[in-house]
Amino acid sequence: MTDDAPLPRDDPDAPLLRAEGLRLGYDGRTVVNGLDLEIPPGRVTVIVGANACGKSTLLRALARLLAPRGGSVLLDGRALRSVPTRELARQLGILPQSPVAPEGITVADLVGRGRSPHQTWWRQWSARDERAVSEALAATAMEDLADRPVDELSGGQRQRAWIAMAVAQETPLLLLDEPTTYLDLAHQIDVLDLVADLNRREGRTVVMVLHDLNHACRYADHMVAMKGGKVVAEGEPSTIVTEDLVRDVFGLRCHVGSDPVSGTPLVIPIGRHHAPTAS
Repeated sequence: MTDDAPLPRDDPDAPLLRAEGLRLGYDGRTVVNGLDLEIPPGRVTVIVGANACGKSTLLRALARLLAPRGGSVLLDGRALRSVPTRELARQLGILPQSPVAPEGITVADLVGRGRSPHQTWWRQWSARDERAVSEALAATAMEDLADRPVDELSGGQRQRAWIAMAVAQETPLLLLDEPTTYLDLAHQIDVLDLVADLNRREGRTVVMVLHDLNHACRYADHMVAMKGGKVVAEGEPSTIVTEDLVRDVFGLRCHVGSDPVSGTPLVIPIGRHHAPTAS
């Protein structure tokens, strides 16, 4: 494969990320305990669950932003903690929740920072770097804002700038924690379509945490449902998303039908004020 060749969707050399016996927590509190998970390479995996179930904590550990208290995260069989930082940054990109940009940095400069892992003292900024940044700006509809300071942007524009940086990094693994935060509905779909494009056209393995269960059903090849720091179900959305699962994981009564657009499960919540009445 040449340096410029895209990754095929079913590339047998796509990196394999998995967790074994993972235990995670903060201070004296354990959030995830004894978790095993293998991320399907070349697919879009979406992690769902109620607030505080451990899904963002898990994503942080998969990105080596949080050190395990027990167990391990493995990348192609190597403990993530043993992979050199620059090598890891060429394999794995992460967009955390609420990232903070340096004061005064422009969108183009922020996106350009995604190219840092590909540079060394003997290989500085190149035509490929320039092309990667331009393509990332175009893919996220940020070209007209390239010269604007990030701290002058709206919340939605700022989120798209960070996604552009992750895109420009050109890693085969991309981890996104709530990438649709602050975006209106139209831009949410734009971002999720972009993520799907990166997967289908370039073979990138994507792991996302999403709150919107219907978006997760539409865009996930593989869904992981968490409750209390454990995986309670995983598989294709059409296989695992049921009324019983939603009630167990989210404590929500619902009706699960078929999305008329995508054919994926459509979760229709039943609130106290809209419960069906007996005839």
